[in-house]
Amino acid sequence: MKWRTLLTSSLMLIGLFGTASPTLAQSSPPTSEKAKQVEALVNKAAALINSNGKAAFSEFSVKGSLWFHDDTYLFVYDLKSNVLLNPAFPARVGTKVTGQKDANGKLFHDAIIQTAATKGSGWVDYMFPKPGQIKPSQKWAFVKAVRIDGVAGLVASGFYPE
Repeated sequence: MKWRTLLTSSLMLIGLFGTASPTLAQSSPPTSEKAKQVEALVNKAAALINSNGKAAFSEFSVKGSLWFHDDTYLFVYDLKSNVLLNPAFPARVGTKVTGQKDANGKLFHDAIIQTAATKGSGWVDYMFPKPGQIKPSQKWAFVKAVRIDGVAGLVASGFYPE
């Protein structure tokens, strides 16, 4: 009788975790050249920020540059959710982004900040409109913790896998 209960419980757990696992978020985007490029771009930008601080930001804002072209751009926050740089959305600079949800209700800025604060670097996915569109699409951002003139922060960039 005990083993029957144990077996039933085990099968229920396997069923529960088996059905729950597909709904868990992926920890990184599908392997692609674009994902590799975004990660390399963020790592390169992080090195510049760590050595030059905010002085690196002017270079990141030049349209048509390595840092800002097509739908590729860097964004920089401090860990208190203040936007320090976002050349694609300059009106956001100086604002707080905490508590903002994507189309699926995900607190995506909070997830970006938490990734930098707890892991140092990593991928975060969220729903965000492609340039010139209103309908949100899946976007992946690679996030890396940095020190900006002695202040803890992050730099990130993203891409649309589809």
